[in-house]
Amino acid sequence: MRKVQSRKLSDDIMEQLESMILDGTFLAGQKLPPERELAEKFAVSRPSVREAIQKLEAKNLVERKQGGGTFVKPRLNELITDPLLLLLSDRPEMQFDLLEFRHALEGMAAYYAALRGQPDDFSALQKALSDLPLGANSSDKSIEAKALVNFYLTMAGAAHNLVLLHVMRSLQTMLQDNIQRNLEVLASHAEAQLTINRQRELIVHAILAGDPERARQASNEHLAFIEETLLNINRQDMRMQRALRRIEVK
Repeated sequence: MRKVQSRKLSDDIMEQLESMILDGTFLAGQKLPPERELAEKFAVSRPSVREAIQKLEAKNLVERKQGGGTFVKPRLNELITDPLLLLLSDRPEMQFDLLEFRHALEGMAAYYAALRGQPDDFSALQKALSDLPLGANSSDKSIEAKALVNFYLTMAGAAHNLVLLHVMRSLQTMLQDNIQRNLEVLASHAEAQLTINRQRELIVHAILAGDPERARQASNEHLAFIEETLLNINRQDMRMQRALRRIEVK
């Protein structure tokens, strides 16, 4: 008869840390708290925490940096380094394809955030919204894009769907690039920017009200407006280019 091995405390700690990585408590590339702090949090000894971290390291989930602490490995971002995705991101039509895809992702995130969100999620979402640099007040579109990605990821976190959250994180670089390009095109259209800002507020209000259908509809209307506005700007630019060519011919 085989001897039944008792479960080690470090295995329980490791699983709790794994869950915290999965649910976004610890993000890819983020530094873990010191062993002493984790030991206090889990009410265990530091050697047990150290052993749990060693097991996470063996599973290639974290990495130790000499004198710098322990960090979650940036594995969640591996997908976006695919050369094909990087090539596609440079194609103009890809920007609109990604906008269409965002309808599904962000609409779902808004729906489930309204359905499952907790008070802490709502506070984080309100903060992410208030931290956004808005329109004319934002001269650096890369910073604004990064803040917007954080807003949408916070909304996805409030949805409490790990698959959705990880898909959005895996596309984080592409999303940020897409948003930054859109912001640069919209930079000279202040009225459209004001509408877009109000639409984000409506999404958050619907989530805080616990109305999933209204939250999803607000998200879809928000992205549809961005898409239609960008298409109209592109058409105007094309007409302007044709007019300039006619002038040059004369």
